Amino acid sequence: MTTKPTKPGKLTRLHENDKNYPKVPSGDILEVFENKYPQRDYLITFDCPEFTSVCPVTGQPDFGKIVIEYCPDTYCIESKSLKLYLGAYRNEGSFAEQIVNRVLEDCVNACQPRSMIVTGHFTARGGIAIKVEAGYTADA
Repeated sequence: MTTKPTKPGKLTRLHENDKNYPKVPSGDILEVFENKYPQRDYLITFDCPEFTSVCPVTGQPDFGKIVIEYCPDTYCIESKSLKLYLGAYRNEGSFAEQIVNRVLEDCVNACQPRSMIVTGHFTARGGIAIKVEAGYTADA
């Protein structure tokens, strides 16, 4: 993971039409804004219960829930840009394990938090549900 956070600029995603989902998930979609309370540890939780992706082998849709919990440092992730980023996975053929780790890497690269945990709860297919959790802690 890179150590250079994205610099906050204009929050352009807030003004975009919701129908214009990106075709491919990319960390460049994520936008950040300045944390007004960097002196304090606090937890931000994004709960995304309608996550969809595609199985890379069968092409069948996969459904799940992504939860992102993090303690911000200098920057916070803007939620609409996160929605657009996660929405792009519905075109992406990836396994659950890859998705969770990629979401973690992209979100950490965007905001450089003090810590972050990404959990994916994927709906059962073939009788087996999958839960994947990946974490990051900044070097002290």
